[in-house]
Amino acid sequence: VCIHRVRSCSSVRFIKSKYVCVFDKSALKFSHQQRLFRTSAVSCGQIVQFKLSDIGEGITEVTVKEWYIKEGDSVSQFDSICEVQSDKASVTITSRYDGIIRKLHYNLDEIAFVGKPLVDIEIDASKGVAPEEDVVETPPMSHEEHTHQEIKGHKTLATPAVRRLAMENNIKLSEVVGTGKDNRILKEDILNYLAKQTGAILPPSPKAEIIPPLPKSETVPAATKDKARKIPVPVSRPIVFSGKDRTEPVTGFHKAMVKTMSAALKIPHFGYCDEIDLTQLVQLREELKSLTQIRGVKLSFMPFFIKAASLGLLQYPILNASLDESCQNVTYKASHNIGVAMDTEQGLIVPNVKNVQVCSVFEIASELNRLQSLGSAGQLGANDLTGGTFTLSNIGTIGGTYTKPVILPPEVAIGALGKIQVLPRFNGKGEVFKAQIMNVTWSADHRIIDGATMARFSNLWKSYLENPASMLLDLK
Repeated sequence: VCIHRVRSCSSVRFIKSKYVCVFDKSALKFSHQQRLFRTSAVSCGQIVQFKLSDIGEGITEVTVKEWYIKEGDSVSQFDSICEVQSDKASVTITSRYDGIIRKLHYNLDEIAFVGKPLVDIEIDASKGVAPEEDVVETPPMSHEEHTHQEIKGHKTLATPAVRRLAMENNIKLSEVVGTGKDNRILKEDILNYLAKQTGAILPPSPKAEIIPPLPKSETVPAATKDKARKIPVPVSRPIVFSGKDRTEPVTGFHKAMVKTMSAALKIPHFGYCDEIDLTQLVQLREELKSLTQIRGVKLSFMPFFIKAASLGLLQYPILNASLDESCQNVTYKASHNIGVAMDTEQGLIVPNVKNVQVCSVFEIASELNRLQSLGSAGQLGANDLTGGTFTLSNIGTIGGTYTKPVILPPEVAIGALGKIQVLPRFNGKGEVFKAQIMNVTWSADHRIIDGATMARFSNLWKSYLENPASMLLDLK
């Protein structure tokens, strides 16, 4: 131990080990000046146990999904340390110190507990720590800081992939202006910022301008490929037959589903089914699909289903409400945050498209593309998975005509969509024609929603989809 300056005194006593800098079991405190040794008084580093702070929403444990650092790596403040997954969302944990990683307390896929050490960081003695800070415990971090990196009052929203890109290029997210939704920092923002620093010229982002459609002779080849429906092929996985029972804990999104469905059992469900003729919508989507592909967005039927539902909710706001636990008050939600059930490797997740009532069909499609990409990578944030007010579940993408959806509390209604089938139907003249038929099943909270209201909403939603041109009269 190298000590710059020590004054002699008559009494010396030991203090708690949490004040240790380089001493193994104790540190010295001199009664003459009544001051502690700080990191500026030693040449070696101070070991800080970085604890997993409270993420909020009652979460007490998470699963470590990915480490962005390893033992011996140097980190700076706000650098990404790891990605953890709770039963609600994935969260990126960031550092609060400049220093060197000395120990990782968990391996991948292990359960980390809130309040327990996550990593040990050796703080650089030459840089010191915060003034008058003697305790080597990690200061508590609020939920907003934890999930959004609040830097000098500015919340920076970014996916783990974007944070990783910024970390690799030594870019502070607080210095980058986000162009995504809610000022979210996108990959293009990092690249543009890097170009300004290095003088490189990058191609413009596809979102910056709308490219006019190409002539038919120059149409994108992908749009003219065989349009036959692909037959789903099961993924071949090696089958291991051990002959022994296996017990695994319920974790992640499966754990969230257990809680949600247990609460849903308390709701008396009312069911309503109908069939929709999507012949005109199929033609419309086929005409618009190539245009959206040129603009970098894949157009499915779901954006039309979502927008039609939002137009219906404007007429029947009770379906976009919530009921309190005591069943005494109904809250009518101003925003239409429509959730979309997605099947992922992590399990069933339901992210939602925010403020559909003020979004165009193209904007909904673009947001769905983003949610699906993040959902497939297991990188959806808490903001994407919370705040839903109404839900649509498209079971038809997997295969199925009918299903009975279960309401997601505190919502009061949900719709399930079957697959689109080519079936014979009769027109007004009694002639048989080929129609594109889809079945829909609605479930509603029968405590506050009666069958007539659900049926009227379904009829209005059906009319928008069977005559998509009529949506133009009510689009905002």
